[in-house]
Amino acid sequence: MIKFFEWLEPPEGVRAELLRGEIVMSRNSGLVHNRNVTETVDQMPRNRWYPLQTQCVDMPDLVSAPVPDVVVTERGAGPDQGAYVPSAVVTALVEVVSETSVERDYGVKRAIYAASGVPAYLIIDPIMAHCVLFTEPKGRGEEAEYHVQRMSKFGCPVPMDCLGLEVDTTGFGTVSNVRPHRYP
Repeated sequence: MIKFFEWLEPPEGVRAELLRGEIVMSRNSGLVHNRNVTETVDQMPRNRWYPLQTQCVDMPDLVSAPVPDVVVTERGAGPDQGAYVPSAVVTALVEVVSETSVERDYGVKRAIYAASGVPAYLIIDPIMAHCVLFTEPKGRGEEAEYHVQRMSKFGCPVPMDCLGLEVDTTGFGTVSNVRPHRYP
């Protein structure tokens, strides 16, 4: 499946990810989404971290190759080239929720990231106007989970100890006319 996924060329304006053996395609992100990603990336000190966007992550389960909104690695960690960053060198992953990604971001991706041992997973949720930081991954496979969950409303800082910073959420945008959801 990974080989097939590597050769896949989605149409312009479409992003493809491999999640537990399933190829998931989604449309390009909206303005609020992209601004929230930019607000987050701009807060990462470049002298220590690489906040990478549209970067595919190689997961050890061999059937997942997600493309998180932001992949944070320490400078000098991981390969110098290639299409994938190994999950073993990832310090944090960030996803910005959209109407169509809510279940994936809070569900399957959270389990995949925890099973891969990614230390921190930050969800920025412009639908509910809050962030959820998951830390301390435990378990394997579909049973994996993060043992610590911290929710912060937009306007309150999100302490990301693994990166040595607090994410300022005062500039995060929200979306209107979207039905609220039940997550996290």
